Amino acid sequence: MGGLTALQVKNAKPGRHADGRGLYLFVRDSGSRSWVLRTQADGKRRDIGLGSVRELSLAQARARASEVKAQILSGEYFRQKPELVPATVPTFAEAARQCHEAIKGGWRNKHHQASWLASLERHIFPAFGSIPVNEITSLMVRDALAPIWLGIPETARRIFQRIRTVLDFAHIKGWCDQEVILRSVTRGLPRQPPCDNHFPAMPYPQIPALFSKLRTLPQTAGRDALAFTVLTAARSGETRNALWSEFDLETRVWTIPASRMKMGKEHNVPLTDPAIEILLRRLPLRDREGGFAFSSFGKRPISDMTMSKTLRDMGYPEFTVHGFRSTFTDWAAECTDYRKEVVDKALAHKLQDRIEAAYRRTDFFERRRKLMQDWSAYCQPAEEIDDSREAQLQFSLDM
Repeated sequence: MGGLTALQVKNAKPGRHADGRGLYLFVRDSGSRSWVLRTQADGKRRDIGLGSVRELSLAQARARASEVKAQILSGEYFRQKPELVPATVPTFAEAARQCHEAIKGGWRNKHHQASWLASLERHIFPAFGSIPVNEITSLMVRDALAPIWLGIPETARRIFQRIRTVLDFAHIKGWCDQEVILRSVTRGLPRQPPCDNHFPAMPYPQIPALFSKLRTLPQTAGRDALAFTVLTAARSGETRNALWSEFDLETRVWTIPASRMKMGKEHNVPLTDPAIEILLRRLPLRDREGGFAFSSFGKRPISDMTMSKTLRDMGYPEFTVHGFRSTFTDWAAECTDYRKEVVDKALAHKLQDRIEAAYRRTDFFERRRKLMQDWSAYCQPAEEIDDSREAQLQFSLDM
């Protein structure tokens, strides 16, 4: 009998390897090996697992495959194992939503809970969301990822991982007879630029010009969010999902709950006059007490691309929104005498030294308030601030 040899079974690389007559060796990326029989049942192709290579030798797998095929022909196989009769298979979109519901409880970050599914809805569901999950192929995945693979590489990589998770979930649920191998997907896509985890940052000397330009443009949710993010040195997601209930305009503090912080710890941000001014300008637009502060439609926050688009439209396509945190860090290091610990707390960074973190309980709030005031003054020099605007701001806060 032709086909595989015992040595080939032992050394086979990840993938499917045909032995003949419907018998395949299935090698996962982890190195585990199992036997699969591909056959027809009720007019539909079925992949039936026969067992691990550790349990069945090549000769035993061939014998077992012949036995199962005979049982299928007689109808005995599915009478013995009714659970293997194909049930209604959900679409990829339905499977993704069920997968999301099953795993989201383990995430502390509520923004991640929302973005995980939203990224699939935006980029993947239009491509193959309506197709049964057991019919998804690596070619479909490649074609869906191709339009974003180079444009938003980090997002594309995350989406690719989420597709893997959904397909693994579908396999565990019994909707897919075998795990779907997506190892070849990236081979059909152009090579992404190296990821060094550094976000292109605007040099701090350009920041005053950025704010001067912002003041000449019509005010929009995206421009207000961008300016507020720079002024507070916040992460873009923290700004986009900020709720009105998190702001205390009287004490000038923005309290970001632990559930929305990367480190899972509540963070208090001192608000300067320019930041307060942005909030007061947006206050009449809120649709409810606990609504989103930066929203185009009231009921949902602006997308993660809105601020990036604002930067591009202003003529800064080479910089990222997250990079402004590095801009702030460089400015503080080169233009001020503030201690690094104060700057790190302003960025809500976690202390790397666990012993120091255990003993250092202060958040340097008052020092951070002064730091952020100096940063705001650098972003918007005093000579560019209209006296009438300052008076109006004080009047609004006194109301």
